[in-house]
Amino acid sequence: MLETADLLKEGIKEELKSDEMLLNMGPQHPSTHGVLRLVLRTDGEVVKEAVPHIGYLHRCFEKHAENVTYPQVIPYTDRMDYVGSMNNALGYVIAVEKLMGIKVPERAEYIRVIVAELNRIASHLLAFGTYGLDIGAFTPFMHAFRDREKILDLFEEASGARLLYNYPRIGGVAKDVPPGWLEKTRAFIDYFKPKIKEYNDLLTFNKIFIERTANVGVLPLDLAISYGVTGPNLRGSGMKWDLRRNDPYSIYDRFEFDIPVGTGEMGTVGDCWDRYWVRIREMGESIKIIRQALDQIPAGEVMAPEGLKAIKPPKGEVYVRTETPRGELGYYLISDGSQQPYRLKVRSPCFTAMSVFHEIARGGMIADMVAIVGSLDIVLGEIDR
Repeated sequence: MLETADLLKEGIKEELKSDEMLLNMGPQHPSTHGVLRLVLRTDGEVVKEAVPHIGYLHRCFEKHAENVTYPQVIPYTDRMDYVGSMNNALGYVIAVEKLMGIKVPERAEYIRVIVAELNRIASHLLAFGTYGLDIGAFTPFMHAFRDREKILDLFEEASGARLLYNYPRIGGVAKDVPPGWLEKTRAFIDYFKPKIKEYNDLLTFNKIFIERTANVGVLPLDLAISYGVTGPNLRGSGMKWDLRRNDPYSIYDRFEFDIPVGTGEMGTVGDCWDRYWVRIREMGESIKIIRQALDQIPAGEVMAPEGLKAIKPPKGEVYVRTETPRGELGYYLISDGSQQPYRLKVRSPCFTAMSVFHEIARGGMIADMVAIVGSLDIVLGEIDR
C-alpha cells in the first residue's frame, strides 16, 4: 500500500506529464520552405516521431522520358539533382551507350570525369556552406559560395550554363572544352586545395559546431544498409563503398584516390559530424582525380560517330548506377527499338536517405532536427522526380 509521500510523488509526476504535440518543422532548412513537410510528434522538447511528407516538387520526370527522344531526356536529368547536374546526365548517357554498344572517345571520357568531379566539389561546397547556415554559422556560407562560383565560371565556359548544363551527351560531350580551359581548371584546383584547411578552421573543428553535430542523428551501419542508404551518408557510418572504386564506370579505374569514411572522431560513428566530415574530405579526393585526369587527357574527338545520328537503341533493357555527390544514382532503361525510351526508372539516393530520417530523428531534441536533415544533404528535385 502506498504511503502518503509516495502518493504525493505519483500525483506530481502525473501533473508534470506533458501532452504530445504535432509540429510542422521549418523553415530553418532550405527544403522546408515548401517542398518538404516534416511533421514532428513531440513530448516537450523530445521528438517521439518525425514523419516526412514528400511530393510537393513532383515534375513527372519518368513519364516525360517516355514521350521525348533519348537525347531530349538529358535536360530533364539535369533538373533532378539540380546542384549535381553533370553527374545526373553522366549516368543516363552511360546507360544509353551501354544499350547501344557505343565506344566513347578517350578525350570525352576524361572531360566527363573532370566535370563530374568539379560538380562533386561544387555540390559538397553547397552542402558545407548551407549546413553551417542551418546551424547558425554565416561566414562559412560566404567562403563556400565564393569558391563554388569559380567552378560555375568553368562550367559556363564549357557548356554555356551555370546550373543546368546539358553537357554530357550520348556518345561523348556536347563540345570540346575551349582553349585554355584545362589550364584554368588546374589553376583552380591549385587555388582550392589550401581552402579546405580554411573550411576546417572555420567550421569543422569549431567547438559549437561539434557540440551541435557529434552524437546527433546517429545512423548505425546495419540500419544504413537495410534502408539502402548510399554515398557520403553510408560512408559516414563507416563503410568503404564507392562505385568509382567498387564497381568502376567510365575510366575511374585509372585513378588513385581514397574513400573517406566516418570513424567517430568527435562522437559516435555515423553521426551528423561524420557525414559532414566525409564530404569535406571527399573534396580533397576529387582534387586528386581531377589532377590525374588533367595529366593524362589525350587530344582527339569528343563525340562518337553514332552519337551524331538518330539515337535508336535495339530492343532490350539495362541498369546503370553511378556515384553522384549524394550516392548511387541508378537508371533502369527499357528500349522497344524506337527513338523514345519505353520505360525509364530512376533509383534516387536522396529518396533512401530521406526514408531513414524518421529512424535517426526519433528520440532527438527539436533543435537537433535541422542538424539531422542538413547532414543527409537531400535535394527534393531528385526525391520527387
